[in-house]
Amino acid sequence: MTELVFLLEEPSAQEMLKGLLPKILPENVTFRTIPFEGKTDLEKRLEVKLRGYLNPEAKFIILRDKDAGDCHIIKQRLLKKCQNSGRHDFLVRIACHELESWYLADLLAVERGMNKSGLAKKQNKAKYRYPDTLANAAQELERLVPEYQKVSGSRQIAPYLDPVNTRSHSFMVFVQGVKKLSNTK
Repeated sequence: MTELVFLLEEPSAQEMLKGLLPKILPENVTFRTIPFEGKTDLEKRLEVKLRGYLNPEAKFIILRDKDAGDCHIIKQRLLKKCQNSGRHDFLVRIACHELESWYLADLLAVERGMNKSGLAKKQNKAKYRYPDTLANAAQELERLVPEYQKVSGSRQIAPYLDPVNTRSHSFMVFVQGVKKLSNTK
């Protein structure tokens, strides 16, 4: 049985994956999520965590927000840490600019998860058609849904996310990478 291990910047990503992964992984693939206390903690402890993981057959996916950084530099830095760990089956993915961009790409999921009618109608506005370009996606989501909180909001929205949504390029690349690493189509 294939085991995918997700090393995550924060607990909100863990909650998102709990709702999303059952939709895209086959039954013969198990997953484990390991959230860190932010991007600094993730980068500081990544190598040791990979090196010390007991299952030699595990495959790893590292997910981090781009925030204000350069995604190419961030990805290269994370890839180097993965390579230094001695592991070979890993994938690094960057959410552009942040996890909330993925939610803004699927306002129907936000509407359903947060029980907030009328949001899906806004999907055709330019900023929601290409939310990866928004530097302030979390603030934008909080503007639309004032009661949104990172962890509980992720837990509520994730079960409704459409895994074939293409409005967020970074979400699409993430889903495709997870499927490829789990050997699914």
